[in-house]
Amino acid sequence: MSQEKHFATGIHHVTLVTRRVQDNVDFYVGFLGMSLVKRTGGFEDTEQLHLFYGNPEAEPGSLVTFLVWEDGAPGRVGNGQVSEIAFSVPKDEIGQWVTRALTHAVKVEGPKQEFGEPVLRLKDPDGIIVKLVGYADLAASSDVAATGPKVHRLRAVTLLTETPEETTSFLSRFGYRSGPAEGNVRRMLSETDAVDVRNANGYVPGIPGTGTADHVAFRAADVAAIERMETDISHDHSIQTTMHDRKYFTSLYVREPGGTLIEYATDGPGFAIDEEAGRLGEQLFMPPWDEARAADMRVFLPQFSLPGQPRMPRRDLPFAHRFFVPEEPGRETFVLLHGSGGSEGDLMPSAHRISARATLLGVRGRSTEEGSLRWFRRFPGGLFDQKDIEAEVHAFAAFVAGATESYRLEADEMTFIGFSNGANFLASVMALYPGLIRRAILLRPMMVLEDPAVVDLEGTRLLLVNGRQDAVVPSTRRLEAWLAACGARLTASSIDAGHQLTDEDVALARQWMSEND
Repeated sequence: MSQEKHFATGIHHVTLVTRRVQDNVDFYVGFLGMSLVKRTGGFEDTEQLHLFYGNPEAEPGSLVTFLVWEDGAPGRVGNGQVSEIAFSVPKDEIGQWVTRALTHAVKVEGPKQEFGEPVLRLKDPDGIIVKLVGYADLAASSDVAATGPKVHRLRAVTLLTETPEETTSFLSRFGYRSGPAEGNVRRMLSETDAVDVRNANGYVPGIPGTGTADHVAFRAADVAAIERMETDISHDHSIQTTMHDRKYFTSLYVREPGGTLIEYATDGPGFAIDEEAGRLGEQLFMPPWDEARAADMRVFLPQFSLPGQPRMPRRDLPFAHRFFVPEEPGRETFVLLHGSGGSEGDLMPSAHRISARATLLGVRGRSTEEGSLRWFRRFPGGLFDQKDIEAEVHAFAAFVAGATESYRLEADEMTFIGFSNGANFLASVMALYPGLIRRAILLRPMMVLEDPAVVDLEGTRLLLVNGRQDAVVPSTRRLEAWLAACGARLTASSIDAGHQLTDEDVALARQWMSEND
């Protein structure tokens, strides 16, 4: 009998988007009892963390994956999206899940009957609807008293569509057949699970962002099945497809007529090709074409702790921020301010090369210009919004005070590192809050305050590095003159570079740190 005859159709995985990786891990591993089975840099964007949860064997049909947009903008659930995911649990454990939800302060609704099955309705930390479905064919876990209940496989997903007939017809390509209907929902059935197609005619369209789904993937028997599917779909010239090697499976992407992104993915080669079975999810992997940046990406991507592991606390402060804590942290903390269009993680790889034992605190600017992050607004003609600079500096001073207290940071062991717009902002902080910053590295800076007062910076130690070919910041003389007038202990260096950071910046900063420890 051929392998394909044994192959079971159904959901391979669902991919969603989260804005807080630690809250996400705590919910899916800590509360739902899933296993973290893989962590990678994104295959579409290496600078995006991608987490995979499932059963310990990482079997297709048990997998839920998350793209991490740390502190990213929320999306809107609407037509053309997966709106709900559902896990199967033993029917006899429904009561235990209600108790568990109350114990973990997770709001729960139900149980109520859907398609003849008892259903509990929850929301994860991003607001994604997660349903627990009591499934009669599942036996209660033998270790539930010791470990608590755990979800099993995916039972269903719900799609919102304005074209329910076309959507259900399209799903039949992936082995789904028409099942029962309840109200405006038609259930499509595979050999292992269900897709609930909700007629949402007139509802709002979905908007990508945190708290929404990116796609749902269905199982393909092998690469040949994917190639056949691509050939079959290509006969309809209005439908576009893309095929990808995702290392752990091969897949085809296509949008169904209602707009939901669908992936058709092979079971193999599977998640154990680069980690031992039983130890899945312990290492961070990069896509094969970006392995050269693996060391930097392990610093750049947001950190998290599994339940029971030590972790940094999370505090709500005026600026979005995150930490990188090395395996053997030293005394120093680097506070990092990105350049225009950057993010709180941008300087982390360079800062880690300056000092491998420094704890890194990356901070995100709050101003935007055409979607790019900045630290303050600017006007046409190279002018800067002085009132906005002052307001943001006041907020940043409050952030520093809050971070120092909340995270128990030592002011004498904090070094502020800013690049370009971030360096300009730090200079403004020193002008308006002298003494707040005691040690700083300013890379490609300039003075943006129009008439800064001479203040007392006698105890402030500074490294300033400019590039001789820098067309963005042609001169730092005005800033240097002001710092000298304020009595700062200034080391000014000029290197053979443009506006971009180089290895020479890192080497100069490392040497300066050793001399000013």
